[in-house]
This record gives sequence, structure tokens and C-alpha cells, in this order.
Amino acid sequence: MNRMNQSLAAHALRRTLQGGLLAVFCLTLLTGSPAAAQKKKKGGAQQEVAFVQKPGELMITIGGKPFASYVYEDPAITRPYFAHVKSLCGIQVTRNYPPQEGDPKDHATFHPGIWLSFGDINGNDYWRLKSRVEHEMFVKQPSGGPGSGTFIVRNYYMSADGKDRVLAELVRYTILVRPSGILLLTHSTFSSGSGDLAFGDQEEMGLGVRVNTKFTVQYGNGHITNAEGLKDGDGTWGKASKWVDYSGVIDNKTVGVVIMPDPANFRPSWFHTRDYGLMAANAFGREAMKQGEKSSVVVKKGDKLELGYGVLIYCNAKAAKTDVESAYEDYLRVSKAN
Repeated sequence: MNRMNQSLAAHALRRTLQGGLLAVFCLTLLTGSPAAAQKKKKGGAQQEVAFVQKPGELMITIGGKPFASYVYEDPAITRPYFAHVKSLCGIQVTRNYPPQEGDPKDHATFHPGIWLSFGDINGNDYWRLKSRVEHEMFVKQPSGGPGSGTFIVRNYYMSADGKDRVLAELVRYTILVRPSGILLLTHSTFSSGSGDLAFGDQEEMGLGVRVNTKFTVQYGNGHITNAEGLKDGDGTWGKASKWVDYSGVIDNKTVGVVIMPDPANFRPSWFHTRDYGLMAANAFGREAMKQGEKSSVVVKKGDKLELGYGVLIYCNAKAAKTDVESAYEDYLRVSKAN
């Protein structure tokens, strides 16, 4: 090869190398790094959380598939709730509302899915629907996106005769798609400008879940487990714990719901757990939960009480096991950012 040909070949090689480096550089700008591009390819895009507004109801989808209905106007149930809550594998984790063939019919309207309520605030009973909770407005309209969605509502807890506002509740709901499943975050702020609030001492206080009949302990296909390893209603009822998991097997898959009270709440929650399918985190019923003298949690006029919870909904192959303790640590991390 003569010198001219050698020079042309060398120039072509340099152009090729430069072009390749430029392509890598451009890819780096777009993806962060070649390694990041590979990671993104393996992990895939986050599933989209989306909302569809209907009269009195907010339909929530994840990845285009139904996740839950947030119902805030219902003539039969006079407080907001989440119904028909499903895992990412499509299996419903809450009892049917209304109960269907094969479901126990007890507390059909008291236990519609997932809810926060109280049997005694200033003598008013919202758990048993004797006093109503009115949805005033969406303070922040539902906003979805890849892997997360959120909305904020304001509710008014009314007196038994429906004439007076006892208290205002500002609630932020966040839905997150996490490696362990779907994480529902709730954070409520309670206040009153008209007088003091007194939260009473009952079993029926706090955040509740009524699980799918098919994986209840009573059905013979599920178990309740708390962070201390205690089992089922007999072992977990009345015990304080950082989390309680209600899970079982449906269609050869393990599905479950975990309630995780926020450690920033005014005190830890005792758990009202029943083998027929109820699980509730109750920080108020000290005497009712057989943990001491009767209590009344008083919030002075103008002051605030804040309550937060995480609810994890998960689904695995039957042989796979969700590491609930790791999911709890994940909840602690992400709850601080939401």
C-alpha cells in the first residue's frame, strides 16, 4: 500500500472511531450512561397511575388495569372508602362490595374495602354510619404519572343531626408502584375551629381493611402475621406492632395486604384483627384493646392531629415470599418524600 492509500485508510479509521464515540456520547446524554440504558432496558418503564372521574367516584388504574375505586359519595355508606382493590396480578384483595355469593354478609356497609373512620369523636359514631362524613372538594385534583399518582381532599365530619361541622379533615392520598407491590399512602390532618375534639376509646377506631373472603383465616386459606411473628386473630389481636400482614393463596398466587402505621403518629397502633377478614390499626382504644385505662385523645380548638398509614397490596407466585420487613423499610423511606 502506498503512502497516499495508507493516509486515506488512517483517516477513514479515525472518522469511524470518532463516529462511534459520538454515538456513545449521544446515547449517554439520552440515557445517562450505557449502563443506565441497559438497566432501563431490563427494568422497563414504570406502570402509569391514572384516574378517571365519575359522579361521586374516582376510578384508579395502574398500567391501564383497574386498581381501585375511591368512593366519596354513596347513599349507603356515608364516609369515603376504597373498594374493589386489586393487586398488580389482577387478584382482588378486598372483600366484594356489596358482598356477593360466598362472602359473609356481616358489616356489609361498615367494611367496604379500605377506610379510615372512628366510632367516637365527641360522641359521634362515623364507623357505624350514625354520623356522616361529607366530601367538600378535591383540594388537589388527581394527578397521575409513571409509577405514582396523588390527590388531596377535604372532608367535614358532621354532627349526628347533620347540622354542624364537628371537624375538618385534609387527606393526601398517594399511590406508588414499588418493587414489593402497590403502596397506598394516606395522611390525614384533623382540626376544629369551633371547639375541642375528643377521640374516644373503642375497638372501631382507625384505619381498617376487610380482605377478600378467599384468603381469610376463617376460610382456611390465609393467615394474619405481625412484625413479631405472632399469628392470626388469637395471636395478633390487641397487640401493638409496626406492621400486620393478612395474606393467603388464590389461583396459585400469594396475595396480601399489609397495614403499616406511620411511626410519626402520636402513639403506636394496637391491631383489631379478626379471622373472618377484618384488620384495623387503632391508636385510640387503649381500654377497648385491653391495654390499660380508658383513654380520650383530646385535640384542642385550633390544634391539629395528624395520622398517617401505608397500605401495601402485593401478589407473588405461590412459592415466592414477600419480605414484609424490607417493604416496611421501603415505606419509611418513600413516605418521607411524599
